[in-house]
Amino acid sequence: MAAEDILRGAAKIGYHAVEIVDDEALFPLVQQLGLELSGHRAFSTLEQGLNRKENHARILQEFESNLRLASDWNIAGLIAFSGNRGGLSDEEGVEAIAEGLSKMGALAQDAGVSVWLELLNSKRDHPDFQNDRTSFGVKVMDAVNLPNVKLLYDIYHMQVMEGDIINTIQTQHEYFGHYHTAGNPGRQNLDFEQEINYPPLFRAIRDTGYKGYIAHEFLPKGDPIAALKQAFDLCKTALG
Repeated sequence: MAAEDILRGAAKIGYHAVEIVDDEALFPLVQQLGLELSGHRAFSTLEQGLNRKENHARILQEFESNLRLASDWNIAGLIAFSGNRGGLSDEEGVEAIAEGLSKMGALAQDAGVSVWLELLNSKRDHPDFQNDRTSFGVKVMDAVNLPNVKLLYDIYHMQVMEGDIINTIQTQHEYFGHYHTAGNPGRQNLDFEQEINYPPLFRAIRDTGYKGYIAHEFLPKGDPIAALKQAFDLCKTALG
């Protein structure tokens, strides 16, 4: 489906924002439709990430370019990745990621932008990815200790890895700056053919006092606009 049609469809449904619009030429259309850009990539390489210090110079160069983009277009947050483990210990990974994020976070803080380190599953979709558990991500956040550097809590990925989603949100939400959704299994629609019960989960996020966006990042089974409408209505009904 053409990106322009997805944007128009999302605006018509009532969405307030879209995320990771790769083509900058579409940014004016996003603005014309009354949508915000809720997030963008901090850098492009998922497997070669912050857990290798030799990647930091390249990542920072790309990050600075995307930070200027975020500042110019009022993008709230930039999404960063740990990279694949490749034999690294947790301690080595935490140290390297925290060092890189600290530099990125300091730059972003001056621009009023957040940096979100995404949690992804290593069991199915991203084999060997290091930031694959909430406990690991929390260690990184404690090491960085900057108010604008948080975890991106991807509900689908953490359901695959560890479950216990609502309790994790209730007890660890101070570390979370942003949320992604998708159904499990299949990473598809938020329907009743998958195992995650989203309505109480949406309420749990609301009850933490969270004021940001929840971004739907699923692969639609059929018509993308119908799938987006179903997800929108599910969230709206859940939150009353």
